[in-house]
Amino acid sequence: MIICCGEALIDFLPRKGADGAAVFQPFPGGSVFNVAVALGRLGVETGFLSGMSRDFFGESLVDALHRSKVDTGFCMFSDRPTTLAFVSLTDGHARYAFFDEGSAGRMLVDEDLPALPTEVTALHFGSISLVAEPCGSTYETLMRNEGPLRVTSLDPNIRPSLIRSRDGYLARLDRLVEMADVVKLSDDDLAWLAPEGGFEDFAAGWLKKGAKVVILTRGGDGAIAVTKTLLVSVPAVDVTVADTIGAGDTFSAAFLARLEADRFLDKQAIADLNEEQLRDLLGYAARAAAITSSRPGADPPWRKEME
Repeated sequence: MIICCGEALIDFLPRKGADGAAVFQPFPGGSVFNVAVALGRLGVETGFLSGMSRDFFGESLVDALHRSKVDTGFCMFSDRPTTLAFVSLTDGHARYAFFDEGSAGRMLVDEDLPALPTEVTALHFGSISLVAEPCGSTYETLMRNEGPLRVTSLDPNIRPSLIRSRDGYLARLDRLVEMADVVKLSDDDLAWLAPEGGFEDFAAGWLKKGAKVVILTRGGDGAIAVTKTLLVSVPAVDVTVADTIGAGDTFSAAFLARLEADRFLDKQAIADLNEEQLRDLLGYAARAAAITSSRPGADPPWRKEME
């Protein structure tokens, strides 16, 4: 089982009403939530670990997870509100405004963390749940406690508008990278993290810290991955893009799903990936992400669509 640890929220996406007026339509979302949904749809036994609200938004999130075959038994429920995110789209690319103060997800603390069963083989972390407190510290504790026992995946999915202390966030990210096996970032993430540096030099630093593979997704330019001995790239899959919401999350999920299907979901196996194996993993993830990009909103593919 792979458990996705982090935020679930409601994305309000811009639409036009019947009268032509601008409106916002609610959709279940959140980066880590999207990874869980994509994993479940790809046929992986998946769990979701987060603070969840009992309000009607929280109910819709739980329902969406269940429809995608995701186990919510690791969630902690409270009467705090659900995090809301309003999305602005420009040429298919999303910008976000978050409303998260005192939310069920944000207020997760160490004492809320459940014991994990032995069948959990991997954990995925990322995005805004690593920024806010107290949940950011809680997820860091979870990775520190469980990382030595299981494969860990990290996608920073940086939202600069939420980061109040760049130095503090970078310090946390460094600590998380030291514990992570697979790290994926986007070209937008790289531009914020290393505005004057190239990917290979930047990735070399993360590999030195402890990551076994570092992946950069580049939208229409495909994806590239580096290990201590390899540099492998794949082109993007040619599709008509509806929007990019959830595409990076789908990429992370599909990479993990392929690792599991090929029996590489093991720390040493990931470290020992050869060029052909890594290229196959990237290609599968790129195909899944392309399907998500071809559909409005975060709507990852089901396994039958990949077959």
